[in-house]
Amino acid sequence: MILAALSSSSTTYWYLTRSTGAVALILLTLVVVLGVIDVSRLSSGFWPRFVTDTLHRRVSLLAVAFLGVHILTAVLDTYAPIGFWDAVIPFHSSYRPLWLGFGAIAFDMLLALMISSIFRSRIGQRSWRAIHWLAYACWPIAVLHGLGTGSDVKQVWMLVIDGLCVVSVIGAVALRMSLTVTVTRAVRVIGIAMPVAFALGLLVWLPGGPLASGWAARAGTPAKLIAHRVTTEAATR
Repeated sequence: MILAALSSSSTTYWYLTRSTGAVALILLTLVVVLGVIDVSRLSSGFWPRFVTDTLHRRVSLLAVAFLGVHILTAVLDTYAPIGFWDAVIPFHSSYRPLWLGFGAIAFDMLLALMISSIFRSRIGQRSWRAIHWLAYACWPIAVLHGLGTGSDVKQVWMLVIDGLCVVSVIGAVALRMSLTVTVTRAVRVIGIAMPVAFALGLLVWLPGGPLASGWAARAGTPAKLIAHRVTTEAATR
């Protein structure tokens, strides 16, 4: 009976989509941070390497699990016209195609990571490491997806989460660059400059983008959904 009530409630799916998306971003950020600082090098007698390896693996699986629930609830929610293929094929959706497309790209990258990890012994260590770089590439894409499609983007708590995620990655990169003595100064500067440039780009874009009025229409929300929301809000006043 409870399951039937949940399955018939679009509001439940909406809350689940929002919450699991935020948690997935936090976990993905943690995965990137652990990978960037190369946490396995920090192992000691009190904190053996297998513990850090297990931590990285478990957090990665949790991120994929929450992402799966995020996608499933978004598809099941009847409010927005998001289908299964919209979550897999980039820019296929009629609902905010660019920003939802970023989410599809991030999902496809994580899917490639999972498959390569399963067949790691067959594809070889070198190929696996090359594919593993996708984890770092999908993180900024996932951030853009959340900011472009998220209904909570203007909420203070969501902005705090996004800010902490960005700062954490910048801090991890700065720590890794400072501890790695084998890289040149130019590589060190470029490595730190890239996430900082991404953060500054967000600060420039957000006020005139997701934080500005009329973003829903400019982001690609169908006009009938905007009209429905306006009518609903007027009726509840």
